[in-house]
Amino acid sequence: MKRILYFLLDQWADFEAAYLSTAVTMIGGGQFENKIVSLTEKPVKSIGGFSVLPDYDLKSVPEEYDALILIGGMSWHSENAYMIKPLVEKTIKKGKLLGAICDACRFLGTIGALNFGKHTANDLAELKTSAGSCYTNEDKFIARQAVRDNNIVTANGTATMEFAKEVLLALQAADEKTISAWYDFHKLGIYIAPLPEMR
Repeated sequence: MKRILYFLLDQWADFEAAYLSTAVTMIGGGQFENKIVSLTEKPVKSIGGFSVLPDYDLKSVPEEYDALILIGGMSWHSENAYMIKPLVEKTIKKGKLLGAICDACRFLGTIGALNFGKHTANDLAELKTSAGSCYTNEDKFIARQAVRDNNIVTANGTATMEFAKEVLLALQAADEKTISAWYDFHKLGIYIAPLPEMR
């Protein structure tokens, strides 16, 4: 069973976690489990008012996991957010998948985690202002909704579907055709029924 860790801070963005977490369950063939991590074991409340009880706090994160996903929200500017830096660095060092969406991308910039490949964020100017000298990779910023490179997936806050798709592809959650069909159905409202068998 492959374990995906979703890191949530208070005022996390519900919609940024929803598509990915359901997709790995729906099309992942039973090979994934979703687990929540936060700073403590206390419930974390989303922007929409949902309270989620974490499976782990930062002291109890398991050694074995396949991906760390940083869900955006309203608290990535707080000092508490920097408590996750060692876990992010460990994830990169071990070559595990790291995903970040919306303001979590800006946070990655402030700890130097975006200096090694192509990436995106909500806004380049904001990223540069927030990260200052910790961010040295402006040339590889791509103004696109979601970018996957060097085992890191980044996305801006408008790209919940694109983020999910890139993470699914990186995890090889299903074949590319299945992932594309899932994306088209949820993004475009298009469902192509399978052709009847020829006899």
